[in-house]
Amino acid sequence: MVKEDKKELIIENAVGIFAEMGYYKATTAMVAKATGVTQPYVFHFFKNKEELFKTVIDRAFSRLYDTFSKVEVPADQLIEVMGHAFSETIQTHRDEVLLIMQAHSISEEGIRDHVRRLHQTMFDALTLKFERAGIPRANRTAAHFIGTGLLITLSEVLDLPQLIKGEA
Repeated sequence: MVKEDKKELIIENAVGIFAEMGYYKATTAMVAKATGVTQPYVFHFFKNKEELFKTVIDRAFSRLYDTFSKVEVPADQLIEVMGHAFSETIQTHRDEVLLIMQAHSISEEGIRDHVRRLHQTMFDALTLKFERAGIPRANRTAAHFIGTGLLITLSEVLDLPQLIKGEA
């Protein structure tokens, strides 16, 4: 297996481990074991756990960003179609979405700043997309869309569908 393939495998395994264990309990040793490589080999690609996490969270945000970017429908269908695309992403890349949900709670300053920038970039991109579609108050709509996505993810994680359906 080529080096780049191993690096991809490390990233893929790290997604699952970070999503399941959380940033603080996950270790590079766990990632190495899951990948079938040594821990020093992980450090060959990533300076430390924080750098590995940032790479993983970048991938998760990129996937969502790309998913929303590809949605091209009339304004009156845009939010609904983007919502469906988000739901599909939860089903196909659940661990990445869970990571996005958890990432804001990591107190390491470098990660917190990184995650803040990723959320700001997503907010700006959604605001621009909604503005271009002619949706009024695009920034409020973008904030609401992101907030709803976080609530949907929380509902998924806790198996509490009533959070989004409003039923007991």
